[in-house]
Amino acid sequence: MIRMATIGTSTITGRFIAAAAEVPAVRVATAYSRDADRAARFAAEMGLTGSASDLDQLLSDPAIDAVYIGSPNGIHADQAHAAIAAGKHVLVEKPAVPTEAEFGGLIAAASDVGVTLLEAMRNCYDPGMQAVAALLPELGVLRRASLAYCQRSARYDKVLAGERVNIFDPALAGGALYDLGVYPVAAMVQLFGEPQQIHAAAVPIAGGADGAGAVLAGYDGFVVDLSYSKITASDRANEIQGESGTLTFEHVAEPRSATLTLLDGTVTEYTFDGPANNMVHEVRRFAELVAGADDPTPDHARTLATLRIVERIRAAM
Repeated sequence: MIRMATIGTSTITGRFIAAAAEVPAVRVATAYSRDADRAARFAAEMGLTGSASDLDQLLSDPAIDAVYIGSPNGIHADQAHAAIAAGKHVLVEKPAVPTEAEFGGLIAAASDVGVTLLEAMRNCYDPGMQAVAALLPELGVLRRASLAYCQRSARYDKVLAGERVNIFDPALAGGALYDLGVYPVAAMVQLFGEPQQIHAAAVPIAGGADGAGAVLAGYDGFVVDLSYSKITASDRANEIQGESGTLTFEHVAEPRSATLTLLDGTVTEYTFDGPANNMVHEVRRFAELVAGADDPTPDHARTLATLRIVERIRAAM
């Protein structure tokens, strides 16, 4: 049994706790927040037995084997390093850290101590995304793809009212690219590898964060466009075009259906069954790695490639 604590009290942390409850190898026992009252309230809401407001004390607790980090992006690295130094396994919410170099440092630290480090990029562990990848050979030579995640944040209204909001705070690595844009970037890496060229543009909002953006990624004979936004919304399907047909699929963060249309007019519909909360898959992968059943090198390679691309996008904005 992997006994876990959570760091952060956001909605995503609540979703993680619900997902972990479906994985028998994991038990979440304690919720941490710098605010003791908030930690206690969150723990009670989530049905956890413990709460903490002293991070050092939490990390020194021998009853805790691992932590899930769901705090603001900009403080992931410091908290992850502290947990690793304390001998705890770490599952860190996407993006794990803002830069490739920072994640490389975490990989080295985890290796030195002998603990597991994993980024919680849920779409890359979803069997629906794996099913999409398995259908790509049906398309023939790939020529074009379009991946998107656009969802208006309810907190954008607070930004418009002049308030400071963590998820839109550049000092905390907030903004649309880090929050939602990383999903299509990671999916692109998962499906097609790392592109040779990156062109990008962003829509800045009050406070200096990016509210929306677009990316054009160039491969050899193949282009991919990425769209992401936290200030507008869209339900359009993702699309991958090849010389023999086109594949569309719903929701880049949790694919549940796809349509394969070949040039001869054949249309095949697919549905991908799975839990309502697809964070279950990343929790299972984390438990597998903690148990020593596999090597995290491919997981780390994907995270490093995703972060390299994110840095290139930011430089091109």
